[in-house]
Amino acid sequence: MNAQSLELAVRLLRSSGIVAFPTETYYGLAVDPFNERALERLFLLKARPQAKPVLVLVRDASDIPLLATEIPELYRGLMQRFWPGPLTLIFPAAGTLPASLTAGTGGVGLRQSPHSVAARLLRAFGGPLTATSANRSGEAPATDARQALSLFSDYEGLVLDGGATPGGVGSTVAGLFDRRLRCLRPGKIPFSEVEASSTRLTFS
Repeated sequence: MNAQSLELAVRLLRSSGIVAFPTETYYGLAVDPFNERALERLFLLKARPQAKPVLVLVRDASDIPLLATEIPELYRGLMQRFWPGPLTLIFPAAGTLPASLTAGTGGVGLRQSPHSVAARLLRAFGGPLTATSANRSGEAPATDARQALSLFSDYEGLVLDGGATPGGVGSTVAGLFDRRLRCLRPGKIPFSEVEASSTRLTFS
């Protein structure tokens, strides 16, 4: 990915467009998470049910107040231990977020990606971006640029080629419910490892 393609990606994102990019798991689809028109396009591209929330990447912890009302104390240790990495944490969502981003759940899933292309894209854009997997609902996520490009046969979009991604499983998704950490989706990081780390943090 060169500077020209990165600049083009940022222009597209700022005009409600969609950009596919590599992460530490699969290729993801980026749109501005505060832009309802862009989110509508994203749901159409993926043929995604409106009842499913969309996960978001942050540049670092300084982006969290843009999306969430608070950072639970337990999360601070988990973020220090597992971020950047494939752990998505569910935060209490800010009331200003588009309903389609949270699907009315009251929560927003956030993580920080260690992939260099993902990190450069977020820095260039200057804020958070969605990172839902690059696929149509029910199909296998794209693990390379060629597969991601096939999504855009009928839609305008851009793919940032960062080579092949590992694939396998996506990020582990966890959240606090009744003050207990629970696994919402198994993923790259065994939840037992996350849970053990949270227990150590609680009693340290």
